[in-house]
Amino acid sequence: AKEKAIELKAAAARNPFEKTVYQSHILSLGMYINMILQYKEHLSKLESEIDALAKEIEEYNIIKSIPGIGEKIAATIISEIGEIDRFNHPKKLVAFAGVDPSVFESGKFSATKNRITKRGSSRLRHA
Repeated sequence: AKEKAIELKAAAARNPFEKTVYQSHILSLGMYINMILQYKEHLSKLESEIDALAKEIEEYNIIKSIPGIGEKIAATIISEIGEIDRFNHPKKLVAFAGVDPSVFESGKFSATKNRITKRGSSRLRHA
């Protein structure tokens, strides 16, 4: 870590723009800041629209009642699952999420550690 810090200080010392500030850099920086502020505004509008749409779904409050699940995660789960009626058994939903255990068996051998399959929706599994 000490060697990296020395390298970073040396690189900062070689910065050709340290002493000279160009007007074009200031203009570009201002434009980038405005773009970021606009993106933040658009994201907040999208988040409020997503929240309004999610509140109209009856399963939203049920999912949100689970400890540790807030508004964003509940909306993510609902959007990833889609129509719950397409899963006629809970095991199919578990498999779709990719959180079902994989089975390693061959003849008399049976594995002692079984990990999840990770074959389903990665966004749903992450949520």
